[in-house]
Amino acid sequence: MKGMSMDNIRGLILAVSSSVFIGSSFIIKKQGLKKAGSSGPRAGQGGHSYLYEPWWWAGMITMIIGEIANFAAYAYAPAILVTPLGALSIIFSAVLAHFILKERLHIFGMLGCALCVVGSTTIVLHAPKERHIESVKQVSHLATEPGFLVYFWVVLAVVAVLIFRYVPRYGQTHLVVYIGICSLMGSLTVMGVKAVGIALKLSFGGMNQFKYFETWIFTIIVIFCCLLQINYLNKALDTFNTAVVCPVYYVMFTTFTIIASIIMFKDWNSQGGTEITTELCGFITILAGTFLLHKTKDMGKSSSGRLPVYTSPEPNTVSESR
Repeated sequence: MKGMSMDNIRGLILAVSSSVFIGSSFIIKKQGLKKAGSSGPRAGQGGHSYLYEPWWWAGMITMIIGEIANFAAYAYAPAILVTPLGALSIIFSAVLAHFILKERLHIFGMLGCALCVVGSTTIVLHAPKERHIESVKQVSHLATEPGFLVYFWVVLAVVAVLIFRYVPRYGQTHLVVYIGICSLMGSLTVMGVKAVGIALKLSFGGMNQFKYFETWIFTIIVIFCCLLQINYLNKALDTFNTAVVCPVYYVMFTTFTIIASIIMFKDWNSQGGTEITTELCGFITILAGTFLLHKTKDMGKSSSGRLPVYTSPEPNTVSESR
């Protein structure tokens, strides 16, 4: 194990704090969506009555605080270190959902939480050091290399197909449709957030980066992607069980973000095969934990013993199992 740099330690502290706030926000927002759904059209059916619900706004504020901490973490540490720590928000939200929303967390769910912690620890101990960047123009150069440009346009094309073709048909019954949109756009959001975070860090250090148009382009990309994510995450939370939304979102978001980071920032170029393999094992351990959390969410509720994979109850049925 190599020693962690001070920047990585700062990023670690910020990422853990972020997970606590974000994990709590899922539960608070869910409460707001449930209250709004009892007096108007549900968000999953296109309603926006949750905008008048104080609980939903409390959840949004909590999430914003968490995202600010996460934003700062990306300025100090590589995405391969920061993003997998989102597993801690899964644990926190699953435990809160167990006690507050009565979405039971069984023994295998607890084992899943433990696996998430082990996997996260493994990645933290073997994560690459942050790449030294002296200007936002350097980030812009990385973002316009052929490899990342291909990734960028493929993501936009897939998201467009999901929104215009699959959301109307399968959005209410297949979680991966909503979460796929959030996760793909989220990977672009993180790359933009990292660029803006680096610009802020350098600007506070005396090198103004906001005189470059590239900084503002990255800022616009972040705002657009965030708004799209919030919209479809609300639909997912209102339609499906919170204990399922959080881990599935985490798995897909983390996977796409790590892929985007490897392509754009070339995080693995400075590491050997052993370190990369260890990080992959840590990530697979986290995936196993989230899989357990998902597969056991309905344990004890169904007499048939069958557990749904990525689907919600029938579209016209509203029940506590959601």
